Amino acid sequence: MFLSAEDFSTVVRSTPLISIDLIVENQAGEFLLGQRTQRPAQNFWFVPGGRVQKDETLERAFARLTEAELGTPFTLQDGEFYGVWQHFYDDNFSGTDFSTHYIVLGFRLRVDASALQLPDAQHCAYCWLTPEELLARDDVHDNSRAYFEGAQANKVIGL
Repeated sequence: MFLSAEDFSTVVRSTPLISIDLIVENQAGEFLLGQRTQRPAQNFWFVPGGRVQKDETLERAFARLTEAELGTPFTLQDGEFYGVWQHFYDDNFSGTDFSTHYIVLGFRLRVDASALQLPDAQHCAYCWLTPEELLARDDVHDNSRAYFEGAQANKVIGL
């Protein structure tokens, strides 16, 4: 269920959001990042993902988000649970007047990169980087970098 901008502002201002992040790996051991066009994390390179909607099962959310973010639907069973994370942002989808807080379910997904049809709705560009390459860049957002760092400070639980 999508909310009006006014209702969504109330939710973001008042509660944490639940989302799924996709740590997408290709056959060469590189990981997919998209350059975000929207707040929060605007202009940073970030892993694909998105919010879980009210009354949406995780299975349905995973299929919807993989189709929206990768151009191809995958099942929850195609992914490997990677842990629960916390993301805090000083801004929000509409500006800087309140913060955004996410509880993130991370899933690793191994794919045939040639089968993806990457959309441009949330990202203006994409790249595939090794963990070493993405950790060396200043324009990869800290919340995405954390998936690849040894000291995973914002990880709550995981395997």
